[in-house]
Amino acid sequence: MKTFHQLYLDILKQETGKGRILEEEYDPYHMDCLLNPGKHAPIIFAENCEQCAYERACENSCIFDAFERDEKGKIVINPEKCIGCGACVDACRLERLAANKDIVPVLTAIRKEEREVYALIAPAFLGQFGEKVTVGRLRAAFKAMGFKGMVEVAVFADILTLKEALEFDANIQSEQDYQLTSCCCPVWIAMIRKVYHELLPHVPGAVSPMVAAGRVVKQLHPDAVTVFIGPCMAKKAEAREPDIADAVDYVLTFQEVQDMFEAADINPAELGEDEKEHSSRAGRIYARTGGVSEAVKETVKQLNPSRKIEVKAERADGVPACREMIERLQKGEINANFFEGMGCKGGCVGGPKRIIPMEEGRGNVNAYGKRAEYQTPLENPFVLELLERLGFHTVEEFLEKSDLLVREF
Repeated sequence: MKTFHQLYLDILKQETGKGRILEEEYDPYHMDCLLNPGKHAPIIFAENCEQCAYERACENSCIFDAFERDEKGKIVINPEKCIGCGACVDACRLERLAANKDIVPVLTAIRKEEREVYALIAPAFLGQFGEKVTVGRLRAAFKAMGFKGMVEVAVFADILTLKEALEFDANIQSEQDYQLTSCCCPVWIAMIRKVYHELLPHVPGAVSPMVAAGRVVKQLHPDAVTVFIGPCMAKKAEAREPDIADAVDYVLTFQEVQDMFEAADINPAELGEDEKEHSSRAGRIYARTGGVSEAVKETVKQLNPSRKIEVKAERADGVPACREMIERLQKGEINANFFEGMGCKGGCVGGPKRIIPMEEGRGNVNAYGKRAEYQTPLENPFVLELLERLGFHTVEEFLEKSDLLVREF
């Protein structure tokens, strides 16, 4: 009786005449990456990479020194150092690097039906799955796939906007004071923590909206499986960081979810509406450069209309621009008190795993923000009700006891 392995080789020989060669080229590493993505870095080798004609452009592009050699001298990516920014993927002209994928574990969790699986959708989602795909239709699509529900992470961006606005109002008291954000971008935060750590005292210890969403869902539904979905590869690394690994179980990119929809023959544009919108304009515009500082500025104005020192923001997107802004800040060459960094050009809408062009995504985010019934979290009754349910009844409790929303850098 033939084994499956023998049958596989026979078919390969019939089709290509190269069964032996293909068998030798098979690398168990790729199967392990597929089945156990948590063991590997957010960026993996798509194929064998030993000889490079481009002087290790991938390694040279990594500001986090994630490329190393193992005991056999083979180049590897250290999962403890790689943050998934994607700079190496862009730098590799041979296209031998790719994003690690969480598809198989997510589908396994859905099919087991032992725990409820929730999709946490990033604010950059609008238009990514088609022009006609509204929030309600996308929610219906996730439910059709087997998810219990879909949560807009923009609601938690609202909550963190309120926190950063309160922090600014409390801490920025002179022209020399300043605050660094955004908590939403893991590349920017990793740069400050690992390269410019002397600036950490100026970063409010807030978790990202992704982590806040995951923690709150798990507090309300203790057995839930949480799956963040967005355009960012770096979120895969953020979800594994030890102090916040309790929040999000898996991270999928927009492209991975699109592949899942196609495999399941689900077209969100053809589904009915399951409409529930809870976010304000402030949370929705986090998805593009300038959105965080704009949201915080408007919220600070509402908090303290008579405040003399207003939010004066400077923004940078893309790793080189972020580094240049920080270096000017260190030299005292900037006249601002609120610094927003985004690792991708254009912000999250320019993420490496987006489906539509950055400019189109930015336009969709702006339009979605304009349609919001509420402008800031202070106007949003869903935010206030959620804070009450989480046990935050006063501003002091929110700032001092918000373990769900705070992390130690």
